[in-house]
Amino acid sequence: AYHIPFNNKTYPTMSDEENPVTHVSHEEWTKERLAVMVVGASGDLAKKKTYPSLLSLYAGSLLPKDLVIYGFARSNMTDEDLRARLRPFLIEKQEESVVERFLKRCFYQAGSGYGDVKGWKALDVKLQKTEKASKSTTWNRLFYFAIPPNVFAETGEAIKLNCMAPNGWSRMIVEKPFGRDLESCKEILASLGQHFDETNLFRIDHYLGKEMTQNLLVMRFGNVWMESMWNRKCVQCVMLTFKEPFGTDGRGGYFDQYGIIRDIIQNHLLQVMCLLCMECPNKLDGEGAGEKIRDEKVRVIEAMEEVTIDNVFLGQYAGYADDPTITNKETNCPTFAMVRCFINNPRWAGVPIIFKAGKALNERKAEMRIQFKNAPAAESLFSGADVPRNEMVIKLQPEECIYMKSNIKTPGFASAPLQSELAVKYDTRYFSKKGATNPDAYSRLILDVLRGRSAAFVRSDELIRSWEIFTPVLHQIESENIQPHIYRTGSRGPKEADKWFKEKSGYVRNDSYAYIDGVVSKKA
Repeated sequence: AYHIPFNNKTYPTMSDEENPVTHVSHEEWTKERLAVMVVGASGDLAKKKTYPSLLSLYAGSLLPKDLVIYGFARSNMTDEDLRARLRPFLIEKQEESVVERFLKRCFYQAGSGYGDVKGWKALDVKLQKTEKASKSTTWNRLFYFAIPPNVFAETGEAIKLNCMAPNGWSRMIVEKPFGRDLESCKEILASLGQHFDETNLFRIDHYLGKEMTQNLLVMRFGNVWMESMWNRKCVQCVMLTFKEPFGTDGRGGYFDQYGIIRDIIQNHLLQVMCLLCMECPNKLDGEGAGEKIRDEKVRVIEAMEEVTIDNVFLGQYAGYADDPTITNKETNCPTFAMVRCFINNPRWAGVPIIFKAGKALNERKAEMRIQFKNAPAAESLFSGADVPRNEMVIKLQPEECIYMKSNIKTPGFASAPLQSELAVKYDTRYFSKKGATNPDAYSRLILDVLRGRSAAFVRSDELIRSWEIFTPVLHQIESENIQPHIYRTGSRGPKEADKWFKEKSGYVRNDSYAYIDGVVSKKA
């Protein structure tokens, strides 16, 4: 269980014996009936992410008491069959008694396909029967699309014609990928756009639900010292990094159709960059704030030019094509990439924005790193001593923390500058008590949908512009069969990558500094 701060107070969750009060209890939707439909309930995403996130909200008293959850899929299952499939993925998340209470609210409806009209009509009959017996006069319906994009259109049409809420809102959560280039993205947008508008659609990117991503708005616009240094006059470069220590692990056939730029950079890292670099909207919370925030995100990517091949570095780990699900053994699909972009506006003109993402690397990490320029006249002031550049590092995973690399006097009799840090580590600062955890990204985002908060979801114009930036170079990589640099599994990436990065970013590394689990140590 976790505690959620709101209005400078902390409200307890269902782990407390008393009747819990949460930060959403005053909102009308919590007193209304809610039906959640998990479309694709038999798939991995539903079992590993969607249902556990719903359980987390249920255990935290963040769902209405008048609640029912229906799984919809093609598998021939009973309600008990679904519960048996889900139980192993839920029991490790919460106490058994909570899991069993949750599962009693979970039911199943089979269809011959995701667009099966007969199946959706049958589900609507079941829902209306329980809705009419409810004490609530408002019946809301949430549809979670844990299905591939090629069935979005038929599913959306079947829901629109047969299963919309008769008295309440109907909202759709849609998972990526949102195409593999500009044309396919437009096709997906059109397939759902013909049935639903932006008020119904919530396109989920789970990186927008991570604690440190959501913290950006408060940290940037709630601290007076940030604004004066958050610009081209002070910042040397901005880096957004994603690393994971494993390869495709049997998913190579799917990954080979997309590659690391489409899979990570064009969506997750670009979305985080928008919040990191956008201008301040005139509202950050409350009614209307979501669209104002999304407007500013769009303005950032509208100021970016199309990526060109000279600003791209590609890598592929040795043995990638050995994955038995990859049919093209000569594939040039990148599993590692660095991309340099620029934001052509008064705040960021000339500042390199570097995206870096890779699989089968030496560690799991996702972070934002801002390196500032040299301290003025530092070499003269300190008699030629090395004065490292300041950096702000915001780590999204695996551990959440923020630290500012700052210079202090070397302790003792010496007076030379020494790089140290000002740090906030979330695990020890906020979640040191037994059982206290930070809610996962999917739980946050589902709750935002229920609350009608759109800021953390991707709007159609954001998607189109992001694909306009990346599609030309992606097509060039494929049409010209541009070959990636090969790197060893478990390494930092291709050997040539460091040189490319230094030249393209102007980043200066302080090789004598290392920050490991909150402890500073000299690098070997």
